[in-house]
Amino acid sequence: MLCVVENHSLPRTAAFFDLDKTVIAKSSTLTFSKSFYQGGLISRRAALRTAYAQFVFLAGGADHDQMERMRKYLSGMCRGWNVRQVKEIVAETLHDLIDPIIYDEAASLIERHHATGRDVVIVSTSGAEVVEPIGELLGADRVVATRMVVGDDGCFTGEVEYYAYGPTKAEAVRELAVSEGYDLEHCYAYSDSATDLPMLQAVGHPHAVNPDRALRREAVARGWPILDFHRPVRLKQRIPAFPVPPRPALVAAAALGAAAATAGLFWYASRRRSAVARQPAPSASV
Repeated sequence: MLCVVENHSLPRTAAFFDLDKTVIAKSSTLTFSKSFYQGGLISRRAALRTAYAQFVFLAGGADHDQMERMRKYLSGMCRGWNVRQVKEIVAETLHDLIDPIIYDEAASLIERHHATGRDVVIVSTSGAEVVEPIGELLGADRVVATRMVVGDDGCFTGEVEYYAYGPTKAEAVRELAVSEGYDLEHCYAYSDSATDLPMLQAVGHPHAVNPDRALRREAVARGWPILDFHRPVRLKQRIPAFPVPPRPALVAAAALGAAAATAGLFWYASRRRSAVARQPAPSASV
């Protein structure tokens, strides 16, 4: 069951969402492994290895050591990849791979936060080339993601420029609070992993979503809400829980309503004048 989102018009606030197993049902990076294989970026052996990593991730989550091993493996694997090709593959397969695994509950929560005037920020350990298009698909206002070093030849060097993980996520949240004017005491955060405890602790309204064992234990001890997201659904097939028409649509609707009201008043006045004109003149008194 979704939590009730309070309305805070002032001060400015945001909702920070981890991505994998919080908003989508799988690892965003590993989900594209088959597409990268078909695009010639990785070997069949590497594709099978990433499929196994996806299984491990889904079965029990990933602790700090597992995340470190995954980071080293993925950064080494992408060495020499052409960045433009990666972006093209992600763009071509985004809707087929990511759209069906977005949690309906997460999409509804994002809509509710937007409806109350909060910014929505995706904060993910996955690479920016993957996270940014997903953030756009979800309607997020901002994205924080891992960035790889790109060489002069337009290819990944295998080195990590910025790693959005653990305490680094919390630092990014605090930096955004300063640059965007967010009051963190009134902000929200959502994650499935205990590795995101620093980010959850940085806000006034932390939530555990499909938590791993360690995060569930912490959430229970701290009295944090625990949410269960389990309904992946395509965005086009779902009914918005809190539909908010875009601002131009609102303006158009208001203009249409005003025009209809004016026409109605004009029609009513015309009918009144016609009715009065048809009435017989009063007879003279004797």
